[in-house]
Amino acid sequence: MAETTTTSEAAIFSRVLEADNIMLSPEAARSLLALDFSTADRQRMNRLAAKARKGSLSADEDRELDNYINVGHLLTILQSKARKCLKRRPTS
Repeated sequence: MAETTTTSEAAIFSRVLEADNIMLSPEAARSLLALDFSTADRQRMNRLAAKARKGSLSADEDRELDNYINVGHLLTILQSKARKCLKRRPTS
C-alpha cells in the first residue's frame, strides 16, 4: 500500500518549516506576525466565499478563491513558526 502524503503547497511548506533548526530573530518573528490581508483582499475573499456558498463561482473565481485560501494557509504556517520562535526566545 502506498504512503499517503499531503502534497499541497501549504503542506509541503509546513514540513519545510517544521525543522527545529530554523530560528527567526525576534524582530523577524514580530514582522511575520504583523502580516495580514488588506481590507480590499478581505472584502474580495468574503464576496468570493458568499458566491461559493451559493454555488455560483465561475472557474476563474474558484481558482482565485483557492489562491486566497492557499496564501492564508501559508501565512498561518509562517505565523505559527514565528510564535514558536518567540516562545523559545523570550523578548528582551
